[in-house]
Amino acid sequence: MSIQLKPIISLKNVIAQNPNGCVPISDVSKKGLHFDVKVKVARFLRQYPSIFEEFTGPQYNLPWFRLTREAVEIDREERELYENCKEDLRERLKKIILMSKQKVLPLKVIQGMLWYLGLPEDFLECLDKNLDGSLRVVEMEEGLKGLAVESNERILSVLQRNAMKKGVYSNEPMEAIEFPLFPSKGVRLRRKIEVWLKEFQQVPYVSPYEEYSHLDPNSDIAEKRVAGFLHELLCLFVEHSAERRRLLCLKKYFGLPQKVHKAFERHPYMFYLSLRNKTCTAILKEAYCDKMAIERHPVLRIRNKYINLMKESEVILKRRRVNNPYVERPKLDLDLDCADEEERVELGVAEGVMQVGVACSVFEEGVAKGEGTMDVVAL
Repeated sequence: MSIQLKPIISLKNVIAQNPNGCVPISDVSKKGLHFDVKVKVARFLRQYPSIFEEFTGPQYNLPWFRLTREAVEIDREERELYENCKEDLRERLKKIILMSKQKVLPLKVIQGMLWYLGLPEDFLECLDKNLDGSLRVVEMEEGLKGLAVESNERILSVLQRNAMKKGVYSNEPMEAIEFPLFPSKGVRLRRKIEVWLKEFQQVPYVSPYEEYSHLDPNSDIAEKRVAGFLHELLCLFVEHSAERRRLLCLKKYFGLPQKVHKAFERHPYMFYLSLRNKTCTAILKEAYCDKMAIERHPVLRIRNKYINLMKESEVILKRRRVNNPYVERPKLDLDLDCADEEERVELGVAEGVMQVGVACSVFEEGVAKGEGTMDVVAL
């Protein structure tokens, strides 16, 4: 649902930011590519009557759109939330930049990650207002502009902080930290993979914020550094997930291997690959299987309210199709516990059909070629 929600939020912002609170269809009809809408924009807006209300404009009988009362209220809550969480969201952006090789990222790469970081889509349009003293705009190669972070503070990853809370990590160099693993119910890895995984857990952990150029790219340590980077990256994303193809552009800037996508397949107890909506999405299992490990971000509650409005639109459209205006419009529960339960069921069952089989084949392919680890160089 989150993938479908993004263009809805973009169109909602266009309408909400208009001084009149409404727009003619001609203002957005030619911008389908910009909003990542695969159908005609008017048709897309009409798919969500609980969010967008259509009416006839003052001239030429053109269709106009405004937000429904419920959408206006959620938009108000969303703007208040961004104001209250501004510092937290900015810190997440800083950490992403600090994980890069040169502590700088192009603005176009950051723009592509704003949704995952929970930042408003116009964040980079108001840099004077949104940046603090530690963030600055710099010139990069190929004429690109980027954001750089000036900080000498040592950053601990989520994995390191959680290990210290449990008393199993003393913050020493090249100290081993075991990744939290969440096996699928009713599914077991083959014995040789289980043996390799136990040995892999005892390999020293290199934080994604630390220097890694001295590592042998074909070593277990380098692979563990890549797995740790992906773990930290998904921890920083407010939904703890991302389209796998969207991560490919990060390889150059984070020193990740060419075949980094195989890390998700080789570690099915850490990551889950969802194929919903014909899109491969990488999900951090720990965020959904251990609520105490990673705190749920308030941005998720707002997004789930929009998702409930999307579901309510399905009810409205179905009522219209049966042409029965007297069917009562059901009140949808905005509690997120149900959504969490659905995610846990999906993580525990659906992946057993797909991911472990993929992990076995990837591992065996490496063994057949004489490779003990994934070829680690650059996402």
